[in-house]
Amino acid sequence: MNRNTYMGDRFRELRQLLRSYEVTGNEFDDTADRPGAALSAYQRSAGRDSARVAAAVEEIDDLLTTGLFSDELADDIELLPHVTPPQGGSVEESLRIIRHHLTRPAEAPADGSPTRPETSWEWREKFPGLAHFLTAYFHQNFSLEYSSHEEAIDDYLSDSSSAETQQLTSELEEFMMLNPSNTEMRQAAQTLGLMISPPPGMTLRKWLENVEVATAQHGKS
Repeated sequence: MNRNTYMGDRFRELRQLLRSYEVTGNEFDDTADRPGAALSAYQRSAGRDSARVAAAVEEIDDLLTTGLFSDELADDIELLPHVTPPQGGSVEESLRIIRHHLTRPAEAPADGSPTRPETSWEWREKFPGLAHFLTAYFHQNFSLEYSSHEEAIDDYLSDSSSAETQQLTSELEEFMMLNPSNTEMRQAAQTLGLMISPPPGMTLRKWLENVEVATAQHGKS
């Protein structure tokens, strides 16, 4: 029986994997020869953690062995994102194709450098701390809650632990490295939840650099 069963979440990793299919309109786009956009994004993200991939394979096996229409799994299946198989195919066949690709790890970049996310799901997976920071504090109702960007940053720091701000510092460093152009950075930041412009007279990169300095100092306190 799947190890997550004992934790009350039988398909925890599979649920994360299936959420990546939002980018395809919740339709399986994989073939036996090639993973599609959603699965490729998952492999790039989870491929750094072999335990996650192993858990996904284990959970797929559990689901296929027990059966999608088993009464035993009815409640668990209801919690999974519903992804549509290709015409003429079945969910079971699609899951078997996913399993096939998961047991054949995606190739890493030849130079070993970090890869730039290609889907909105992948951006959020790669930068969860930054996604929370931008979504929770710099949303479309920003002006109703804060009088300045600095006030919002101070609010974030007052509510965050040193470990959380250290994580954000690290994510900001990699985020800026992966987005060398202003256009790329703006698009990526909006994907992660940024809904407002940086402070007047300041570029987005400069503002994020200032945020990185503030979080780094807080993380050391």
